[in-house]
Amino acid sequence: MDLTHALRSTGAVREFTDDPVPDEVLYRLLDTARFAPNGGNRQAWKVVILRDAGVRARMRDLYLLHWYEYLALRAAGLTPFAPLHDPVAEAAALEREPEFRAAAHAGAAGFAEQIDRAPALLAVLADQRYLAAMDRGFSRYTMVGGASIYPFVWSLLLAAHGEGLGGVLTTAAIREEGAAEALLGAPPEYAMAGLIALGHPAGKRATKLRRNPVDDFTTVDSCTGPAFTPPS
Repeated sequence: MDLTHALRSTGAVREFTDDPVPDEVLYRLLDTARFAPNGGNRQAWKVVILRDAGVRARMRDLYLLHWYEYLALRAAGLTPFAPLHDPVAEAAALEREPEFRAAAHAGAAGFAEQIDRAPALLAVLADQRYLAAMDRGFSRYTMVGGASIYPFVWSLLLAAHGEGLGGVLTTAAIREEGAAEALLGAPPEYAMAGLIALGHPAGKRATKLRRNPVDDFTTVDSCTGPAFTPPS
């Protein structure tokens, strides 16, 4: 697959067929993803492949504990769990969480309710001893440490696309980080970075992704500088 095409067409896939992901394919994806860029080549990622039905179901239950909060916040026009937020508006939105939970239980199950049924389900953790978190101790939300983990995740998803698979990184289970890490038997120095669901896409996968144009998010010399527009 052409690299540019892959970069422009690897969207999130949350619906899968029942076809399994063979171990040789999964190994190949991980073998490719391990070449992802990372700070100091310390490779601070740890992957746990979830196969046991009981472990998968427990992870799904942890995921769902806060999923309906996510939906309630999004329905109110808020960015769910944004580091900068309106506490009053967020509290009002979260009061509707039971409505979304009840609606999901009364209707057809979606991705969240069926995440344990994904053909391949991987937990990604980060060994905090090996993250060069240059924003450690800042008063704002810290994010730099993820720069050594999430390129690995993205490489895995790109490799999956190249194999005809689809997948998605999802982080809702991190709201129950302690319980999730205990379920995975993670030592205290590990932090959960997300779950990756992989499989064969059900139906035709989207290839025309919607994203903002370059001049919407790129300026010259300062944040208030002129937009970087296409050359004439």
